[in-house]
Amino acid sequence: MSQVAKDILFTQKVGDPFTFDADVSKVFEDMIQRSVPGYGLTLQMISVIAGLYAQENSKLYDLGCSLGASTLALAHGVKVQGCEIVGVDNSQAMLERCTKNVLQSPVSVILQQDDIQNIKLEDASVVVLNFTLQFIAKEERLVLLKRIYAGMRHGGVLILSEKVSFSDECEQENHIVLHEAFKKAQGYSELEVSRKRQSLENVLIPEPISAHHARLQASGFEQSQTWFQCFNFVSMLAYKIEK
Repeated sequence: MSQVAKDILFTQKVGDPFTFDADVSKVFEDMIQRSVPGYGLTLQMISVIAGLYAQENSKLYDLGCSLGASTLALAHGVKVQGCEIVGVDNSQAMLERCTKNVLQSPVSVILQQDDIQNIKLEDASVVVLNFTLQFIAKEERLVLLKRIYAGMRHGGVLILSEKVSFSDECEQENHIVLHEAFKKAQGYSELEVSRKRQSLENVLIPEPISAHHARLQASGFEQSQTWFQCFNFVSMLAYKIEK
């Protein structure tokens, strides 16, 4: 097994907006583990949820699949026959590494390089947006979620994981402090934390949890719930109810 490359990008990068380029792809596995509290548990539960909701002869979508961690979580959770997993990402650098990572998947995986807003979903029983929607412009998020709902089977679920914000100023500041303390505990310096925060401004746009649930309802999902939260990182489940 190859050693995971350590993320030291922000000891060097100054002022550039964050992009999923070749440099990020090389260290992304380390970056996300050390930047998103609870990320490993989120992947484990994606596998569990796939085991419960993947339907026979259906498709499972990982939208914004990056290096394929969620894709493989889906693959290892599936318990029924005839499923196909579709991973979509707009970064060529990410997909090149993802292609290698999913070679040992126990379920058929198709990877597509495209903007997830261009994808027509069909026959889906499980859809994952794992820290992806936050990079889509706010005014375009509802359209995407409506298209996801339209392409899902009844009885299917959407797993939506996001960095979130809080309307209460004190709560917002407390969660920022906690998150930055988490990153420093993972070995990031004050300088790295500051530079990465600056690079993500106007690139990653978080919203309150309530805004996500309201949008999911507006998209057609009959039920939604928050199943996980660690500081300002949340994962939700949205259900397309059986008719």
